[in-house]
Amino acid sequence: MQQEMKYIYQIYEDGSFSKAAEHLFITQPALSIAVSKIEASLGMALFDRRRHPLQPTAAGQAYIDTIKKIKMLEDDLECRINDMRDLNTGTIRIGGSHYLNAYILPKILADFSREYPGIRLELVEKSSGILADMLSEQNLDLTFSCNETFIKDFERYPAFWDTILLAVPREYEINQQLSHLSLSASDIINKKHMDEDCPSVSLTEFRELEYILLSEENNLYERSMKMFKDAGFSPRIKMTLSQLVTAYHLAADHFAAAFISDRLVRDTAVPLVFYKIKSEYINRLFYLLIPDRNYTSMAVKAFIQYFLLNV
Repeated sequence: MQQEMKYIYQIYEDGSFSKAAEHLFITQPALSIAVSKIEASLGMALFDRRRHPLQPTAAGQAYIDTIKKIKMLEDDLECRINDMRDLNTGTIRIGGSHYLNAYILPKILADFSREYPGIRLELVEKSSGILADMLSEQNLDLTFSCNETFIKDFERYPAFWDTILLAVPREYEINQQLSHLSLSASDIINKKHMDEDCPSVSLTEFRELEYILLSEENNLYERSMKMFKDAGFSPRIKMTLSQLVTAYHLAADHFAAAFISDRLVRDTAVPLVFYKIKSEYINRLFYLLIPDRNYTSMAVKAFIQYFLLNV
């Protein structure tokens, strides 16, 4: 990529001449002069300097879109060259939520790294919305999602299932009333909730509870609200947050009830009682997603194959 394009793209990413200059290891006046020359040659401004952070003008956005396309082509070329040099080297940039990065990926990443020591792994932890944008712009090599609207835009592979359970603090009175339908942490770890004869319970039984819900951009929020709608009531929301793991730990600290994934339950001593809710929305299929690009590196292909065989 030409130097002037690197300058413009860095300013776009940072939203600031001063921050971009730091990342480019040049002075701010020198960067400003360089950008002014580019704008003079085009006859149009590329950034609206009245807005902070800086925003591209219409001409600037067209310029940046072109830079992104060139960057993608250069990345594809680099992948091809690296694969020709050595099929066991490369870098994989993986994006995931805290739930995925802490509970699904650690063993896979550790085992894969031992089998392919020449492949460098980078793990990015962001919200699902940010990860979607990063994958679209090919700033990630792969991520995971169960959002049906999002996954249709990418090459995808069915990766793993999880089951949504209702976690209720142990001391709540409702647990005595529904003891014949409740599940312990040991039951979940031993996958009793997956048995065909495991009893499920209507969410209407929990109408009076307060709930921890995930924020609207999260797939579990959408599923939760559909379950509440089918149960015929609106939840009493005590807190809304962005991370599933945080909701689980808050429920364990007696804060409120929460919908959680069965894959979070690993400690038999956790002070929670679990319920399998009678709903079509409790089972989620996560897909492994990769960008729609001309070339997928051998390193990424190796990881996909390894993950699908070992998850």
